[in-house]
Parts: sequence; C-alpha cells; structure tokens
Amino acid sequence: MTAAPVLGIERFTEVHDRYFGDIFRYVAGRLGAQTAEDVAAETFLVAFDRRKTFDADRGDLRAWLFGIATNLVSRHRRKEARHYRALSRLDPREAAEGHEDRVVDAVVATRVGKALSRLSAGERDVLLLVALADLGYAEVGEALGISPGTVGSRLNRARKKLNSVLSQEVSDE
Repeated sequence: MTAAPVLGIERFTEVHDRYFGDIFRYVAGRLGAQTAEDVAAETFLVAFDRRKTFDADRGDLRAWLFGIATNLVSRHRRKEARHYRALSRLDPREAAEGHEDRVVDAVVATRVGKALSRLSAGERDVLLLVALADLGYAEVGEALGISPGTVGSRLNRARKKLNSVLSQEVSDE
C-alpha cells in the first residue's frame, strides 16, 4: 500500500472551505447551533492533525470528515440525549402566545425530539447522517466503519421506530 500524499495547508484550506458548511449543518442538527461551531471546527482540527492517516483508497474525504464529526458528536452524546429529552418535554401550548410558526416548530420539535430519543445511538447516527448530512449509504458506511447493508438495516429500523412514535403522537391527540 502506498502512502497517500499529505494535504498541505493550502489544499487543506480548500477542504475546509468546501466542507465546513456541510459538517456544521450536520453537527448543528445533532447538538444545536451553539455547540456546532466548536465541534465543526474541532472536526477540521482533528482532520488536519490526522491528515497523514487519510487513505483515499479506503474512502472519500467527505465521508472521512463526517466520520470524524460523528465521533466528536459521540463525545457529546449525553448532552444530545438530554437535548432530545428536553425537546420531548416542551409544552407546545407555551409557544401559542407568539407567532404561528413558533407553535408549529415547538410541536414538531417535541415530537421529533421524543422520537429521536428512543433510537439507539447507531440508528440515530445513521438516520441523521442521511437526513442532515445528505450522505448516501456507502458514505454513511465509510463514515461509521460499517457496511452499506448495516446502514440500510439501521435506517429501516430507525424509520419504523420514528413512524411508530410519531403515529402514536398523532393518534393520541
């Protein structure tokens, strides 16, 4: 196996400029906008420090970056779980004093937060990499170090669980 060329600072700046927004949006969807700036920046710091270990023969750069971001999100998993539990406890009626969009946002956030809190970490990682980062099965597999088949089965389980929770929420109203 030949060593991959190491990205120089100029080339790495291009990588940062190209992918930072995607990484930020993915992390913001997982941890919130305040934490996303730090975690997205940390993703590129880790990537720069580990740039010598990147092997283009094993996958593409975008998936590698999302893998690093997902690992960093895992460090914040407890905070993420608390975030989803808090969303599930929101009372949508509290937002009724304001604009109609805030009411809709609160209702959706409550339902989605409750549903996401019931997924396993692996299911949540796969679902959010597909939904927030717009990665395909192969890219998600590369990012998480799992096969595309495992991605598909986790995504299928996650969708079923979400559908069950969200359908129950609607029928309870």
